[in-house]
Amino acid sequence: MERITRTALAAALACGAGLAGAQSNVTLYGDIDLYGNYMSSSSGNHIIALDDGALLRSRWGMRGSEDIGGGYLVKFQLEGGIYSDTGGLAGSGLFDRQSWVGLASPYGEFRAGRQNGPIFTHGDYIDFTRRTLGSVVNAFGVPARFDNDVSYISPRVNNMQFEAHVSLPEATVGNHPLVLQASVDYVGDTFVAGAMTLRALPPSHATINKDVEYDNLYADWKYGHGTVYLSFVHSNNITSSAVSKTAGTILSNVGGYNAGTNADLEHFYNIWQVSGDYNVTPQLRVGALYGKIVDTSGRDQGAQGGSVGAYYDLSKRTTLLALLDSIRNDANGGFRPAGSAALHSNFTSASDVNGRRINGVQVGMVHRF
Repeated sequence: MERITRTALAAALACGAGLAGAQSNVTLYGDIDLYGNYMSSSSGNHIIALDDGALLRSRWGMRGSEDIGGGYLVKFQLEGGIYSDTGGLAGSGLFDRQSWVGLASPYGEFRAGRQNGPIFTHGDYIDFTRRTLGSVVNAFGVPARFDNDVSYISPRVNNMQFEAHVSLPEATVGNHPLVLQASVDYVGDTFVAGAMTLRALPPSHATINKDVEYDNLYADWKYGHGTVYLSFVHSNNITSSAVSKTAGTILSNVGGYNAGTNADLEHFYNIWQVSGDYNVTPQLRVGALYGKIVDTSGRDQGAQGGSVGAYYDLSKRTTLLALLDSIRNDANGGFRPAGSAALHSNFTSASDVNGRRINGVQVGMVHRF
């Protein structure tokens, strides 16, 4: 009976895929991102692991469009993360990364569903790592995607583009608190600049009536053989966790809302980062960065760090990578390295994180399909 059920299900899926292909353009895509990771803490402990997601979270997905005429297209995207080191789902659902439908027009694109926000999608402009493993900005944390999100993306006019998002969290509190995002950027041949912002509003009558804030400015100079990146972040989206004093977020980076109850809403951080890369050959790119997280509340909960790395393209779809990175926490800081997502294997004891220096060496491969 089980074999018959599975066979019937497979046949139904194949039939559905055939119908979809006949009506629209559908693409199956994804990547596998695996790397060996060695990290040591100044506590004396270390980690040796095979991990997932140094550059790109391993994922699979489907995206497609249907041309309905007059310059209008109906579009969709379904995308789920996986742990390629174990084969398990990275999130709580099959399509935990993105699940949206939209309408593209000559006047811009409208989308609705779970989708990536501009702070996440503009990561290529932040530093040589594409704001992944080795990035100090990434170690602080980056709001990525939210549920029930309605967005508008303008056409690019005179090298400039505007984007706006409104997320309606499924919460039965107060005035149904919103998560608002917006960005504007300029992308030229030799110069790139942008500004991105997020405000997570608290519910009415919140204990602490303050927004979660995340503001990001960046500017890049493309000098021919590479790029110089400058980035600044101002945010209060950090709080304590069981691991450390700065390992948690007030607003989840992948959903949720601002409950207006966390005292750390009053505490802000400034993150400064400078980075550069150089294309040694068309296949080989090397880079370095330095960044500093400043606790503006004077609690000594900041950090500083840097990284050097190399990326070699074996082909259009396969990249080898090697990184050396370090984070030195202030006396009360507790930041840890992060990749395209949280490390599957990381320090989980406060004694290995708070006030510690964490060094890492990573070597891996990314294959896209």
